[in-house]
Order: sequence, then structure tokens, then C-alpha cells
Amino acid sequence: MEKMHRARRGAPLAALAAGLLIALPALAQEQFIGLPSYRVGPYAAGGSGIYGGWIDYMTLINERDGGINGVKLTWEECETEYNNARGVECYERLKGKGPTGNTTFQPLSTGITYSVLEKVAQDKIPMVTIGYGRTDAADGRVFPWVFPMISTYWSQASGMVKFIGDKVGGLEQLKGKKIVYLYHDSAFGKEGIPLMEQSAQKYGFTLKQIPVAHPGNEQQAQWLQIRQEKPDYVILWGWGVMNPTALRAAARSGYPRDRIVGGWWSGSEEDTIPAGDAAKGYISANLSGVGTGFPVIQEVQKHVYARNKGNMEDKNRVGSVYYNRGIVHGILTVEAIRTAQQKFGSGKPMTGEQVRWGFEHLNLDADHLARLGATGLLPELKVSCADHEGAGKVKFQQWDGSKWLPLTDWIEADRAQVRGLIEASAGAYAKEKGITPRDCSKEP
Repeated sequence: MEKMHRARRGAPLAALAAGLLIALPALAQEQFIGLPSYRVGPYAAGGSGIYGGWIDYMTLINERDGGINGVKLTWEECETEYNNARGVECYERLKGKGPTGNTTFQPLSTGITYSVLEKVAQDKIPMVTIGYGRTDAADGRVFPWVFPMISTYWSQASGMVKFIGDKVGGLEQLKGKKIVYLYHDSAFGKEGIPLMEQSAQKYGFTLKQIPVAHPGNEQQAQWLQIRQEKPDYVILWGWGVMNPTALRAAARSGYPRDRIVGGWWSGSEEDTIPAGDAAKGYISANLSGVGTGFPVIQEVQKHVYARNKGNMEDKNRVGSVYYNRGIVHGILTVEAIRTAQQKFGSGKPMTGEQVRWGFEHLNLDADHLARLGATGLLPELKVSCADHEGAGKVKFQQWDGSKWLPLTDWIEADRAQVRGLIEASAGAYAKEKGITPRDCSKEP
């Protein structure tokens, strides 16, 4: 009899426990993104703007959409100070975090890219290097884990040559002209040299290479040399404080700023505003659109900043060059995860290997970009096994003294020339490292 009473007393408790279990919400699925950012040091403007825009886009996806098919995005920043050793430390610190480990590594540094190039392949974490890094990694047959998407340094250099050619009346009119390549003396600064040297031979212009030591705030000797050379154009391949320093030095030496064509790491508001009037007329490349007129930026303002969840301390930077580039980083990352879910399971967190597949099958056509509210913010993009760049386009803009004005639509690089260099360099790397390139016809 006593046993029967104990059973009866336990029955309601069991039922209550069962009810509580039913009432508990399911644990939220999470997708972890490690962010090797840099918000201090001489290049903080770039790091804070790009990572700020990227975080705002991920916040938008969580706030507006509830994540990617219900999978919430989570992230953690690790400060690299744009330092190679710290970048490697951050890579190691972040790689095991989250339910499936870090699923993409995007260091915004060519030096850090080179430092972890072999590590990402070993750990099966895709590394995305939008507009920077090792150009020959665009050959996905040799570098399956690296994605220099939208445009590489060689595509940028090719676009610059095309742009300057157009300014002088056509590429054939470059013969006999002189172009100075003023570059940051680092792995980043040297990336454009192979394409520029080949283009000089191809089109008959004289190329003068002038390095500038890090961080770039001493350029008196370089601009004295430029004054002596009297080039038709100067390509400014700079970063950080080097850029406004160059513009001020050009003004002092009397060199026309509309004859200086900067790279996309030399074409932000943080490069021109500090130079004051010396920057007016200056031209630069860009791989994304500028301003707040894009629907996706307006969605961020509505769902993120209106709820006081924005990442940028200075809200006026929303819509700036670096900020919008961060939005592009966010779009490509989210859409790669979404693409991976379509194959490996909607509503599930993806592994690094699955996200790699998503990046390699990313296809952002005009309709897709329109649905994202990103028409004109980035070019149409189609990544494949062999081509991890996917677009190879650049546009140009000009500083009017207070803002960037568009000068061109997307200009496509000389794809045959760029691809030839990529395949030759990637092939040499494969031979050196004993890598057998993938047969893309056998890839799923």
C-alpha cells in the first residue's frame, strides 16, 4: 500500500516536469564568426570602419531576419593591431570557438594572410581576402581554402592601366608615357608590381617604382624624385597615414592631384579629409559603392541604429568607403553560409568545410543583389572551383573636397592578362609545395 501512495504522489510531479520540458524553448542554433580586427594603431580607420560595417550587417540579419534560416550569428573580435604575429595569435585563439569552430577567417591584412595561408588549409577554415592578400590564390585549384573575391590586386592594377589609358585617349596612347608606382614598402605594396611591369612592356610606357617605408609619414625624398621624373600619372598604392601625407606632399610639389590614381586602400574619407584642400581632385579606385542610398544601408539604419545597436561610435561614418566595404564583407559571408545551408541543411550551423563549399558556389547575379538591396554596392559575382575571384572589376571615384563622386561604372580588368599571371604564379607555388591542383571537373 505504501508503494502505491508513493507512486501516486510522484505522478503529478512527473507530469509537471514533462510539462516544463515541453514549455522550454529549443536551444538557438548559432554560427560563430571570428573577427581578427584592428581598432588601434596606424591603420585603425580601416579596421574600425570595415569590421564595424560587417558587425552591423550581421546584427541586421539577426534583428530583422532572426538569423540565417533561424541560425543566429555570433562573433568575437580579437585585436591584431595589423601585426602579423598578433594575427597568427588571433587565428589560433578563434579557430576552436563556437559550436563548429570558427567558420571563416578574414584578416584584412596581406601580411597576416601570408602568415596563415597554410594553416587554414590544415584546419579547414576558409579565408576570405576581399581586395587584398595573395592574388594568385584566385586559382582555386591550387588554393581551395582562400577566396580573394570581387577583385584582386592584379585586377585593380589592370583596371588602373585601363582607366589611365582612357584618360590619354586609349591604351595605345600609353606608349612613351611615364607612370610612377608609389607604394607602401610591404607585402601589400609589392602585390601590384608584377601586373604593372607586364603592362609597361605590353603598352610601352615607362614604369618607375618608388617605395615608401612604413608607416609612410616621411615622403620628402620620394616626392623630390617624382618632381624630377615628371611622370604623366602617379599610382598611389598606399595605406593609412601614407595617403594623406602623399596628397599634401603632391600639393607642395605642385603635382596635379587629378593625375594621382590611388588604390582602394588609398581611397577612403580617412585618406582625404586629413589632407584638406590638398586632396581635392584626387582619384581612387574602389570595389564597392559609397553613400547611404543603397536599400541595404537604409535597412541597417532602420533595424540596427534606430534600436541603438549599431557598432559605429561615429554614426556619420555609416555610408563611408570603409563602412560600406564592411557591409560587403557581411553580405558575402552571410550568402556563403546561406548557400551552404541549401546543400547541407537549412537551419543548421555550418562547419568551416561546408562554408568553404558555400563560398565556392556563391552566385550573386543582378536579381540576387537586388533582393539584398545591394545593387551597385558590389558587382555581380560568380565564384567557381577554378576562379575564386568571381568578378575582377573595379570602379573609380573622385574627391570633390567634401565627398567622393563616382567617375565610372564597373571596369573589368584584362581578364586574360590577369588570369595568365595568376595561373603561372599559382602553378609555381604548387610545384614548390608539392601540391597537385584539383581537377575541377570532378568537384561537386
